[in-house]
Amino acid sequence: MADLSTTYLGLKLRNPIIVGSSGLTSSAKGVKRLEDSGAAAVVLKSVFEEEIALEYEQVLEQAVAQGFSPESLDYYDQEIRGERLDAYVQLVAHSKKAVSIPVIASVNCTYSHEWAFFARELESAGADALELNMFFPPTDFGRTSEQQERAYFAVIDKVKSQVSIPIALKISRYFTSLGPMIQRLSNTGVSGLVLFNRFFNLDFDIEELRVVPTNLYSKPTEYAIPLRWIAIMAKRVNCDLAASTGIHDGSAVIKQLLAGAKAVQVVSAIYKNGTDRIQTLIDELTVWMTRHEYYGLEQFVGSMAQSESDNPSLYERAQFMKYFGGKKWTLR
Repeated sequence: MADLSTTYLGLKLRNPIIVGSSGLTSSAKGVKRLEDSGAAAVVLKSVFEEEIALEYEQVLEQAVAQGFSPESLDYYDQEIRGERLDAYVQLVAHSKKAVSIPVIASVNCTYSHEWAFFARELESAGADALELNMFFPPTDFGRTSEQQERAYFAVIDKVKSQVSIPIALKISRYFTSLGPMIQRLSNTGVSGLVLFNRFFNLDFDIEELRVVPTNLYSKPTEYAIPLRWIAIMAKRVNCDLAASTGIHDGSAVIKQLLAGAKAVQVVSAIYKNGTDRIQTLIDELTVWMTRHEYYGLEQFVGSMAQSESDNPSLYERAQFMKYFGGKKWTLR
């Protein structure tokens, strides 16, 4: 029987399937259901720093308009932050009591990182690790790319000073120089990098003339972007790599492992197919390993990374020269 166990962030996992941060992991009951379905770990639904900050600003505006003193504003600060964060601490604590698999807390970070001390509360509640979902929009025209990048390291330093549990960074691919940035982030002492986070996609309703969401779920083809970058960065970073986005079947799981991922995060496939999808991914991975006579993941993880390739230039090719070079097209 193939051994699917792996380690990620120093945590022992029974298989490489992690359920990513989402509504699926917003309650202890949901987390328990995912464990029963075969998940090896869960990342709890993120607490959003920007939501707390917005709520705080709105209440402060009302308080100032009503003539409250500066001392009372401190009270509002504690009340707003405390209520939202206490609820999240309870989610961590209840989830840990409900399951035996690792529970990873998640914070969606913004620039301020003023309350990074909250990470310590998550650790005390029993979180096995902390995932920082970090994305500072490239549409912030008031900051240079260098300032944007410095913000990542400032947040990491602040949070690392508060906790001793493993920290993972979930990042985007929107960097001026992605490869070197991933490498620099891996040298900060974090335990893992998740490539990549997925964002809200907008569309236009051309009848109502309003902005609407689109492509709520990832598509199977989206696995290709993290696949390339995990393959390029594997064995060039000082931490674990995990793949996220486009993981819908066992084939995508296998490919990410071959590239060098220690684990994969799955969300959309479960939303679309139910929690039974987790066992399907596990079964497909098991069948493939048995067919190729692999008895453990360590026998093949990273075996198709760029550093192992006889033709590493393939991993960096940007154009369709070979595929389209011999095609003849008829314009109509």
